[in-house]
Amino acid sequence: MGKFGVKERNLEGQMVVDFAKRMDMGVVNTYFQKREEHRVTYKSGGRRTQVDYILCRRGNLKEISDCKVVVGESVARQHRMVVCRMTLMVCKTKRSKIEIEKKTKWWKLKKEECCEEFRQKLRQALGGQVLLPDDWETTAEVIRETGRKVLGVSSGRRKEDKETWWWNEEVQDSIQRKRLAKKKWDMDRTEENRQEYKELQRRVKREVSKAKQKALKKERRTCTG
Repeated sequence: MGKFGVKERNLEGQMVVDFAKRMDMGVVNTYFQKREEHRVTYKSGGRRTQVDYILCRRGNLKEISDCKVVVGESVARQHRMVVCRMTLMVCKTKRSKIEIEKKTKWWKLKKEECCEEFRQKLRQALGGQVLLPDDWETTAEVIRETGRKVLGVSSGRRKEDKETWWWNEEVQDSIQRKRLAKKKWDMDRTEENRQEYKELQRRVKREVSKAKQKALKKERRTCTG
């Protein structure tokens, strides 16, 4: 408790003081010397007193540079607004690195020179065979290993790095339509707008699945020459 509060004290005021002591808190209003007009928080008829307070931990009092009543501003009937000015230290937390699985850069097969080099290296790794062996597990491992050597792998550092080798204009258009439908539904929550948004959600899923399947088929054809 500071020394600049209103001198009058009643039962309710003593309860505030006792609570502050138990919780090791300070009554901020009482730590700053102000004119009576900037200390009185309640006015009714001829009665003027201080019944509204700001409390904080005593350890944080040093961060508060001012506290007063805003004259002319009423929050509730007959009560006046109490404000304080404080300076807070914001510590920037260091983001921990999220390690994710390193992935082969298959999207580089879109480039003709990478595609041709991969095809040649894969044939060499398979012993010059044109047709793939029947042992698919062994063949798959040879393909993956050749891909890692020829195309390289991602660093695995940034979670935000998303492979979008399957992305196309149809997917982009569907996603844009879905976003517009979501905004429309947020603004006007009718059943018609909800159904439109849900339908576009399903369409986006279908377009993404279709685009991925198309890209995978193209990749397999490239691998087998």
